[in-house]
Amino acid sequence: MEKLQPADIEKRLQSLDGWEFNDNAIETSLEFKNFKEAFTVMTRIAFECEAQNHHPDWSNVYNSLHIRLNTHDAGGVTEKDFTLAKAIENIIESE
Repeated sequence: MEKLQPADIEKRLQSLDGWEFNDNAIETSLEFKNFKEAFTVMTRIAFECEAQNHHPDWSNVYNSLHIRLNTHDAGGVTEKDFTLAKAIENIIESE
């Protein structure tokens, strides 16, 4: 996977709601009604991550979820990260 340039990353982020480019990764923060809802979405995302063999850096505190994506092997953001981010968006929108 080839690392994307910052200008290309910023342009592509325009199609993802709530995602930002920070410190060599794309990231978003989400808030849910309660812990159960947050964990349910995390579980659905986890299955998608396994299917894509690409895993986020993420953290969960009660009803909030922070997701950070980059491709460690490439040393930055790649197409793989945008593919997973779009799949995450689709999961969130289907809730």
